[in-house]
Amino acid sequence: MDKRLERILPKVQKPARYTGGEYNQIIKDKEKVDIRLAFCFPDTYEIGMSNLGMSILYHTMNSLDYVWCERVFAPWGDMHEEMKKAGLPLYALESGDSVGEFDAVAFSIGYEMAYTTVLDMLDMSGIPLRSADRPDLLPLVFAGGTACVNPEPMAPFMDLFVIGEGEEMNNELLALLHRAKLEGWSKHDFLTKAAQIGGVYVPSLYEVEYKADGTLASVTAKDGAPERVTKRIVEDFDAAPFPTNPIVPSTEVVHDRVNLELFRGCVRGCRFCQAGHVYRPIRAKKPETLIRQGIETLKNTGHEDVTLLSLSTSDYRPLPELCDGLLDYCEGRSIGLSLPSLRADNFSMEIMERLQKVRKSGLTFAVEGGSQRLRDAINKNVTEEDLLNTCRIAFEGGWNSVKLYYMLGLPTETDEDIVGIAEMANQVLHCWRQYAKNKNRGVKITISTSCFIPKPHSPFQWEAQISIEEYLRRVNLLRSSIVARNVTYNWHDAETSLIEAALSRADRRAADVIEEVWRSGGRLDAWTDYFSFDRWIKAFEKCGVDPAFYANREFSTDELLPWDVIDVGVRKAHLLRERQRCYESTLSPDCRKQCSACGAARLLKEVRCDG
Repeated sequence: MDKRLERILPKVQKPARYTGGEYNQIIKDKEKVDIRLAFCFPDTYEIGMSNLGMSILYHTMNSLDYVWCERVFAPWGDMHEEMKKAGLPLYALESGDSVGEFDAVAFSIGYEMAYTTVLDMLDMSGIPLRSADRPDLLPLVFAGGTACVNPEPMAPFMDLFVIGEGEEMNNELLALLHRAKLEGWSKHDFLTKAAQIGGVYVPSLYEVEYKADGTLASVTAKDGAPERVTKRIVEDFDAAPFPTNPIVPSTEVVHDRVNLELFRGCVRGCRFCQAGHVYRPIRAKKPETLIRQGIETLKNTGHEDVTLLSLSTSDYRPLPELCDGLLDYCEGRSIGLSLPSLRADNFSMEIMERLQKVRKSGLTFAVEGGSQRLRDAINKNVTEEDLLNTCRIAFEGGWNSVKLYYMLGLPTETDEDIVGIAEMANQVLHCWRQYAKNKNRGVKITISTSCFIPKPHSPFQWEAQISIEEYLRRVNLLRSSIVARNVTYNWHDAETSLIEAALSRADRRAADVIEEVWRSGGRLDAWTDYFSFDRWIKAFEKCGVDPAFYANREFSTDELLPWDVIDVGVRKAHLLRERQRCYESTLSPDCRKQCSACGAARLLKEVRCDG
């Protein structure tokens, strides 16, 4: 361990975040590998070590004998300050070596508010921020993750982006980099060849021009780059890499448990949901695969909880069989089983009985809209009857705590819809009074709202976000409508939502804003402790960029969008059709009942879908 680090650690919170040495970490002889990769998560250790995607890709890239992939996380403020004082660069946990010594630096970006932290991590590593200022092949700086489906705000900083699922794509890219390093290629030669790998987007190979009104005029590919980059997917999900010997964190993390991913994609097609569209087509694992992986991981880690993950866990058809198979192992060992992402329209007593065999976990349902008309407009496919029936089942089964999530500012929302959220809370409270087994314990109903954010590659990608003032008006309307003492109301910060919306739909001109925010002290903007709305607004003003142009403007359906260069599989015609159905308050059937012909199945060699 670096002597400077030894002196720092006693001065900071949770020093185990920064020491490495965890059980199941991968150590290689750096003299025997040709490519060293720093796998960077632009958030704290606790968040990054809870990320299943990072765990999978860590093991996938380390499966290459010529690659050593090491983990790097953003330090918390106290550690950041001490490292700066001591002149200690950002380092990888496995070796302790400075990130600036690595051949490749890869970022996993799942959230737009992490952008400033990416720049901070580059700077702490002594690496120039912009790709144009890094003329040599090494270090190669690239990024992947959900936020990269609109890569443009971060395009000037990245040499390339990997779009889609990286289990296969990342290793193909590393194989090419290995060859390029051994043969002494130039950076340009490497990038032009990398652009031919499916799913790889190289921003420097695309020329962008703007119209006088600020909208995009054209995006022109050059040097043989594809006109559009199609995301990569893993077709056979059962055969996809899954580490059953993941690293066991040496300190408490957000999700200190075994995470099992049931399927990717979603059958529902909620019109506001980016994830439900960009992760299509639906691919599910067999229950026997999940049972085997879950038990092996429990044995290899000693975790005491298992969580079944997906965008809508209760839509997994063999869920009862899976629960039974896991509980055969878990129940006698007091290992808990939890199912997030439940839906109010298919929650059953059978599932509930399985859930509480070891211990009860909280019940959370995303209702989203306060009236049936609005829920139909967003294609939520949940009725008031569904929700109340689910609550009845839960209360009869002994639960006394329910969390309900909604969005404010959805397209077509009215004040009547907002008041309807309070009325729904009253209905849930009445349901508890009717059906609860033990009323002496009381009931806790939590209502949470967030501000609708129009996201790329969703049917609402053209919609405008409501202003901060309007969002707060709607929050106050809902607050005044909730009168029951048993109902708690929490709402998400409107200022963060505005910046997130602007970054979500921005083009390359936002890069100057992101850099200015960072130069003004911005980092860890995903945390309220560090986010400064004033800093962001000043940066937008200084760079001559209007956040409302991206966040609060309704985009024209015939304008070129910054993310149109990326093909996630879902056709724009499908998104437009779904948007129109919103304004007609018309439901679309889920994928199991009728194929919507969204286009995502064309990404499969065999045209099929597990929906």
